[in-house]
Amino acid sequence: MSQSYLPTLTVTDGIAHVRLNRPDKLNSLTLPVLDELVAIAGRIRRDSSVRAVILAGEGRSFSAGLDFAAVMGNPTGLGLAFLTRPWRGTNTFQEACWAFRRLPVPVIAAVHGHCFGGGLQLAMAADWRFTTADAQWSILEAKWGLIPDMSGMQSLKQQLPADVLKRLTITGETFDGARAVEYGVASEVVEDPLAASDNLAALIATRSPDAVAYGKKLVDETWTSGARATFAKERLRQLRLLIGKNAGIARTAAAKKVAPKFRPRSVH
Repeated sequence: MSQSYLPTLTVTDGIAHVRLNRPDKLNSLTLPVLDELVAIAGRIRRDSSVRAVILAGEGRSFSAGLDFAAVMGNPTGLGLAFLTRPWRGTNTFQEACWAFRRLPVPVIAAVHGHCFGGGLQLAMAADWRFTTADAQWSILEAKWGLIPDMSGMQSLKQQLPADVLKRLTITGETFDGARAVEYGVASEVVEDPLAASDNLAALIATRSPDAVAYGKKLVDETWTSGARATFAKERLRQLRLLIGKNAGIARTAAAKKVAPKFRPRSVH
């Protein structure tokens, strides 16, 4: 695959824009594309100036999912991609999505056109998913006699009731953006997902990057925890924020009624 078809990363005013860049194939995913997504997530994690991430697709679709012909045509690469990273517990297919879920900054997916299979699982790695009303969503793996295996089940089970998730996983039926919101797969139907993503990212960028990172971590870490474990996490995260520089900057700016000028994120 030509390098020109790999996903791209640009950072503007603290907002990382990740674009799937294979529009002639509806941004279908190949092994090199998955490898590049893993690499991009790593670059974002190491850049403490990044305040939010926007995932989107070039052309007519977000992503039509895995390019089975390309992937199955490389049996050696396919076998290697299935190997588990022991320090992560993920293989390449899973890491390409879950690496974005682990980022210490919010991730927003702007969905239009097709959002199928692996594309849907990548979108589910985001913290919010804006969709057009006519976008087409599907856990399409059922069509190929398969199940979602790119970390999607871990994300989907936090958003959907079990009966809905079983139905969509087993049938592979296609549903539009409005139904995606009804199911809990998408966050909101909007006319322009990219504009909505830009607006939310800009708002996030006005908040302390450390509070944003810990806010995301706290929800993720305590989603299935009991009360005592949640209380302990709250105390620990809050104490670290209170002694940090950015909380002081936020308090001073609020008192003076001026825009805060935060230091780079200290949470990784």
